Amino acid sequence: MGRVLPLYAAQALATGATTVSTVLASLIISGLASETLAGLPSTLIQTSGALSAGAFGALMLRAGRRTGLAAAFTLGALGAVVGFLGARAGITPVFLLGAMLMGGAQGGYQQARYAAAESVPEGRRGLALGVMMLMSVLGSFVITGFSRPIEALGRALGSTPEVAGWLVGGGLLATAAGLMVAWKPLRPAHPNAGAGTPQARLGALQAFRIPGVRSTALAMATAQGLMVTLMSLTPLRAHHMGVDHAGVAALISGHILGMFGFGWLTGPLIDRVGLRFGYVGGAALLLAAAVTAPLTGTAWLGVSMFLLGLGWNLAFVAGSKALTRFPAAQGITDSLGFVASGLGTLIGGVVIARVGFPVLAAACAAWALLPLVSAWRVRPPT
Repeated sequence: MGRVLPLYAAQALATGATTVSTVLASLIISGLASETLAGLPSTLIQTSGALSAGAFGALMLRAGRRTGLAAAFTLGALGAVVGFLGARAGITPVFLLGAMLMGGAQGGYQQARYAAAESVPEGRRGLALGVMMLMSVLGSFVITGFSRPIEALGRALGSTPEVAGWLVGGGLLATAAGLMVAWKPLRPAHPNAGAGTPQARLGALQAFRIPGVRSTALAMATAQGLMVTLMSLTPLRAHHMGVDHAGVAALISGHILGMFGFGWLTGPLIDRVGLRFGYVGGAALLLAAAVTAPLTGTAWLGVSMFLLGLGWNLAFVAGSKALTRFPAAQGITDSLGFVASGLGTLIGGVVIARVGFPVLAAACAAWALLPLVSAWRVRPPT
């Protein structure tokens, strides 16, 4: 455990950076441009992530996890600073450039979960993923606890807390990049750990021909796309309801708790019960999140955001565990998740502006059923 502490700490810092920056980007762009474009920053973030995830995956296979992750964290720090400068100066294209750089970074550092999972036997990979998630919720909660100081920083800079959060996020990601110098990647110490198996040596096209790999990608892309869409656009709905910055931060914290706070339970549970449980349970909770999102009252928003995170957790942990046996499919599957997220937020912002949030929630409810197909297509390990 001690050898991977820098990796876990970097994960916590990266989640904290996301919590105070890109999650609230819809509020910044609404002030800079138009609410019709509320989903645009997230769309650019997801598009950049889609373009970079495969490239970072290939880099990590060739040069190692540490090199790829250090490059990703550094790119994220640069993007956060650019986004801050653009938002503070009121220059929309510069802010959007920063968002694109942040998205490109996420395409790389989100693959840190595989660095932990590939270092343990297959029967414990869910647990390894769960520990990574605990680090994420820790980072989000710590940074949420600093919401008042971030508000004060915004005032001192003559800006808003949302804009100041991008500067804070840049500092967190720069620190994460520095931690990669101290991290010594774990080597697979078990014959089932992944790197030496025939599946691990497959190319991307070969991997996606294996039964169950495409359906795994479907579940992960669905969970990621639906989660990011509602996560990115719910703060705008809360803002319309009169919720202040601290209230929005609390909603995001509840969502992050659902996403990462129960990894200690869901990871080992999927190890024990199987992938199908993760896909079916994830679909049910994502459906419940979409159904409760348009209900009246901020309490229902909190319930929806929590269920959204927990549903994502189940589907994503199950899919990530399945893909630890197929490294060539990992980056491409993450790319598909970014594409789904980008399309979801772009279309979702237009839907909210034209016909309202309840229509978006209904569409997300139908979308949430797709992981059931993945559950039906589950194949045993070979």
